[in-house]
Amino acid sequence: MTVGGAHPAVRTRGLVKRFGSHEAVAGIDLEVPSGSVYGFLGPNGSGKTTTIRMLLGLVQPTVGTIELLGSPVPERVVDALPRVGALVEGPAFHPYLSGRDNLMRLDAADRTTDPATVRERVHLALDRVGLSPAAGKRFRAYSLGMRQRLAIAGALLTPRDLMVLDEPTNGLDPQGTREVRTLIGSLADDGATVLVSSHLLSEVEQVCTHIGIMHAGRLVTQGTAAAVRGIHEIEARVESDQPGEAARIMRELGLSDVTVRGQVAVGRLGSVAPEKVVAACVHAGLSVFRYDVDSPRLEDIFVALTGEGFDVSG
Repeated sequence: MTVGGAHPAVRTRGLVKRFGSHEAVAGIDLEVPSGSVYGFLGPNGSGKTTTIRMLLGLVQPTVGTIELLGSPVPERVVDALPRVGALVEGPAFHPYLSGRDNLMRLDAADRTTDPATVRERVHLALDRVGLSPAAGKRFRAYSLGMRQRLAIAGALLTPRDLMVLDEPTNGLDPQGTREVRTLIGSLADDGATVLVSSHLLSEVEQVCTHIGIMHAGRLVTQGTAAAVRGIHEIEARVESDQPGEAARIMRELGLSDVTVRGQVAVGRLGSVAPEKVVAACVHAGLSVFRYDVDSPRLEDIFVALTGEGFDVSG
């Protein structure tokens, strides 16, 4: 299913990348709907960054096919790349030039832009990432967070149909992270598709419409954020003076995986309406001290699928 377009912004089929005997990416079928904000997650060494580099034509696949904005890559990468903005593996700029001059040099390398309007494009890009006050400062004097902002500004010099952002909040303070989250949302509002990798799961949860999780070179799940969370059903928790009786009632109602933890009976709701649980407990005469219904956190789902805590970008 696509959002806002006839074709997915990114589609791979059987994508494989081997480095000698090591298979870094093992036959993945990635699909990023047009108009989506796709969170691409994976622990260290999962093959996520290798996949992104293949999408951008920076690494040749061993086996498999790639379509980027409807164009096969690498065969027609020159057709697709002018419509793609990217930040991959951190920024690289001339240390002796100012932020503004670095962007002007970057813009000059783009043959599709109009040299007469370069200053306006650079000004708007710097303003959008909050770097206008430091535009005249040399890059070597920039903090890590400022360098990351400048790299994002470089990807925003011209309107893009697809933005690929690998760890865009790396080095940013909480305020900068919030600003990048807002920026990603505004890019989507403007009609761009955004593929963003991040180790900040809370940020991904807040901004992404779709999620894909990599593990050991394989895409273990992908889909809408709601569908991925649906892998683990919503959990109901009843704290009572009779937790064993509450557990019995929950089983009778049809909840699954019911357990007792101290004074709390826990079970997965499935198709059972949440309000039926507490009503049945009260009707049976139980004293209900507390009743919670929790959707699974993305971190819990990640750990369940990969068996690992989330570490770095991979």
